[in-house]
Amino acid sequence: MTVPGIDQPSLVAWMGRNVPDAGEPLSVSLISGGRSNLTYLVEARDRRLVLRRPPLGHVLPTAHDMRREWRVISALAPTPVPVPSPVAFCGDESVIGAPFYLMGYVEGAAVRTREELGSPSPERTRRLSERLAEVLAAIHAVDYREVGLGDFGRPEGYMARQLDRWGQQWERSKTADLPEYDRLVERLRERLPASSDSTLVHGDYRLDNTLIKLGDSLEITAVVDWEMSTLGDPLADLGLTLTYWHDRGDSERAGIPVAGDVTVAPGFLNSVEFAAHYAKVSGRDISDLGFYVAFGNFKLAVIVEGIHARFRQGKTVGEGFDRIGSAVPTLISRAHRMLDQP
Repeated sequence: MTVPGIDQPSLVAWMGRNVPDAGEPLSVSLISGGRSNLTYLVEARDRRLVLRRPPLGHVLPTAHDMRREWRVISALAPTPVPVPSPVAFCGDESVIGAPFYLMGYVEGAAVRTREELGSPSPERTRRLSERLAEVLAAIHAVDYREVGLGDFGRPEGYMARQLDRWGQQWERSKTADLPEYDRLVERLRERLPASSDSTLVHGDYRLDNTLIKLGDSLEITAVVDWEMSTLGDPLADLGLTLTYWHDRGDSERAGIPVAGDVTVAPGFLNSVEFAAHYAKVSGRDISDLGFYVAFGNFKLAVIVEGIHARFRQGKTVGEGFDRIGSAVPTLISRAHRMLDQP
């Protein structure tokens, strides 16, 4: 059977030369794909592997950089951060039509909803949410110079560049002028931190960008989707995680169709408790966290506006996109409220 994005005979030949200990690839199947990088399960004779490649079609030269993802999981493999084991990288586009890399298969599921989580005890879900904070702190505790990532990004001025980058994205995709958006950008620029810690940042850290081994322990087996990782301000990671967080009783947040509802399951820490646990295990000052959560809401508003713009152009597939545009002013309003807090 033909698998989109994979030239299987060519892959078999390449693996025979470069990953001989895996044995012959017997089958390749798509695990996940779309606008982001494509992920495939490779069932070989002696082991299971996962292949990552860019999306099909034209992509920007700097986007979906396979070597960058490969580099970060290779650097993190010997650290306490749980990542899939790096196996082999291929920069030769003639093999399957794009650069790709292979990593070890990790048991676990990307969980977005309470239904996918099942019905664990509140004690187990609480421990899972604590562990999510601890893994984020472990990412930020990595000595990036020591693991060979000293040139992985430019941490100085990170938040200012992020504000400019997402502001430019808004201008490219906005469907209407929103005065409250313009005022939010001004307020964020006025509140930009003068200086901050510099750490490795994931760039899109949330529960469904980890793999969870379901069962008695609810163990986080790996952090995945490192395509937005760089060096920058660790509290930007925390702020975006909390933007995705859905607290019980937050009916407004329930109307924003991103990241699922898993964090309302009984036992999960609420957003304040999650931030406090992160601060405890990381030792990091989070007194200005309101700015970073406001920034997370701003960033998510820009992302959602882009999806809304594609829906209006008839370029989305699936249901529910007709309602997503209403989340944009809600996210902007939530950002303003975070900045209003003392």
